[in-house]
Amino acid sequence: MSVTAVDLVRDIKQLVSLPEVSLRISQMAEQGDCTAVELGRVISQDASLSARLLRIANSPVYGLSSRVDTVSRAVTLLGLQQIRDLVIGTTATRAFDGIPTDLVSLQDFWHHSLYCGLLAQELGEASSASRSESLFLAGLLHDIGQLVMFYKLPQHMHSALLRTLQVEDPLPMYRAEREVIGFDHAQVGEALAELWRLPSNLRECIAFHHEPGRAKLFPVQVALVHVANAIASLPFIEESELDDWSGIEESAWQQVGLTRDKVMQCCQRAAAHLQEVETLYFER
Repeated sequence: MSVTAVDLVRDIKQLVSLPEVSLRISQMAEQGDCTAVELGRVISQDASLSARLLRIANSPVYGLSSRVDTVSRAVTLLGLQQIRDLVIGTTATRAFDGIPTDLVSLQDFWHHSLYCGLLAQELGEASSASRSESLFLAGLLHDIGQLVMFYKLPQHMHSALLRTLQVEDPLPMYRAEREVIGFDHAQVGEALAELWRLPSNLRECIAFHHEPGRAKLFPVQVALVHVANAIASLPFIEESELDDWSGIEESAWQQVGLTRDKVMQCCQRAAAHLQEVETLYFER
């Protein structure tokens, strides 16, 4: 195809875009020189976003000891990076509300993405190799390029899906996309993350979640998202499947540094929170 991943994202940027407040919050958190009051003041300009953030902050998921009534208080208790991730996560999931597609169920798509994010965070907290900040967001957004491709290139993506269902030598989706289209959803997701000016660790997790060995700056975070995505794609999560699952690169297991027992515990904790987090993010 003559179109590139960057072209695809550029062509859709008016439909799939983050609100200005999200971009501003991301920039302020990245610089790290703002106060909780300043950050809260910017977020409060968007009443709907403020209400969602307070609902999430007061959920049992975060286990805060007292009720949070103001955004600036939420920033103080959760920290700049956590609030930035919540802002980006809640606005990014809604950015795709206007994208119709007959090839994928958005409910199933976000269910998988949320579980991947929760599992990546649990794996990060259990692993001594990495800090767990932003891992939930990285897992949540790892497949966003696929939504763009389903919308802009439905016939090509249908052909790619058929190649994943071949009886002989079925292909992983990202490889089928490369064969049919010339690029894959990870590349499109990376281009969208750059357009949204997301932090470099998120861009690298999105770009290399299928090929963690290519990560240069954040190899452990990418490995955690890679493992979480592969497990979240299993129809049933059992320890025997983890032993045989060829979709997880051995180098990623080594980067993560967790036993199979530890991974199964992380799976159980992530699954326990999934329905509640799904309600928090998608209840209208």
